[in-house]
Amino acid sequence: MEKTELKGSCLCGKVHYTVTAELMKFYFCHCEQCRKITGSSFASNILAKPADVIWTSGEEYVKRFDYPNRSFTKIFCTECGSGLPFLNVSETTLFIPAGSLDCDPGVRPDKNIFWGDKSPWYEAGIDAPRCDGFP
Repeated sequence: MEKTELKGSCLCGKVHYTVTAELMKFYFCHCEQCRKITGSSFASNILAKPADVIWTSGEEYVKRFDYPNRSFTKIFCTECGSGLPFLNVSETTLFIPAGSLDCDPGVRPDKNIFWGDKSPWYEAGIDAPRCDGFP
């Protein structure tokens, strides 16, 4: 596979990054930990082969949280809380939160994982009316 260059940032704009990596999978994860850490119905993560994340600005605002007793991590901006890319604890996979990207990654979701853990209201939301902005 070829490597893809991706650029992203946090919501407040203090942190910007570039990563060049071989993209492997794109998952929507519905597990309890991903729901809690995102505050949403699922996490949208692109998994890639290990690669360096280049913090082009705001590296001093980047913090790592490793969930105790479990191989679960979140890297985030300390100002706005936005999720940012991280190498997992075993250093085998780079996780890139798709929502942090400033570009189209060129890949689409492969699977909804931990489907059995999904929020009871998730599927109703898919069928809810759609608006282009705040109603």
